[in-house]
Amino acid sequence: MTQDELKQAVAREAIRYVVDGEIIGVGTGSTANFFIDELAKIKDRIQGAVASSEATAARLASHGIRVFDLNAVDSLAVYIDGADEIDASGAMIKGGGAALTREKIVASVARQFVCIADGSKLVEVLGSFALPVEVIPMARASVMRALSALGGQPRLRLQKGSDQPLITDNGGEILDVAGLRISDPVGLETQIDHIVGVVASGLFARRGANVCLLGTPEGVKTLRFA
Repeated sequence: MTQDELKQAVAREAIRYVVDGEIIGVGTGSTANFFIDELAKIKDRIQGAVASSEATAARLASHGIRVFDLNAVDSLAVYIDGADEIDASGAMIKGGGAALTREKIVASVARQFVCIADGSKLVEVLGSFALPVEVIPMARASVMRALSALGGQPRLRLQKGSDQPLITDNGGEILDVAGLRISDPVGLETQIDHIVGVVASGLFARRGANVCLLGTPEGVKTLRFA
């Protein structure tokens, strides 16, 4: 099976976690896009969705799915999103699509977080994928120094084909931090969050996944976390 076929398989399986009559949270990225396309087939069963990015909101709306502002929603039954890496505890690295801050906000409101990913995303130790950190632009240099002191190798993410910084939906910039072997995801997430100028890190450990649907050539495997 191709990687896209694995993503499609977990997207279809994730429909089982959609709660009828509820508003659900939807993530950002290629795997989340496959889920949105599947969600469109059952859109009459839900009230609508909260999007974690402008791109996701546009894709939901293109399918005729009502998009809610999170400020108008008290809670979400479930948040469904992909991951760049996930470990055996349900801790994740996210943010390859530059939507980590809104993803973290929407996930915090959901009663259940369902991660959908192909099998290559499951790792023993997080950190092979460079950790995204969103920063206030004026704090970029000072945050880079702090991240370097933690053992990382931060690099400013640029727009594709440009020497200009990529700007997030929030007006922030992204630092991608390579060279980390993250044996204590919760501890590192807390450390990075306390750096002045950081908006959010792509470590999802304090609020990790409850369930991971992992696409493999043998079928979709379900991992559950405490």
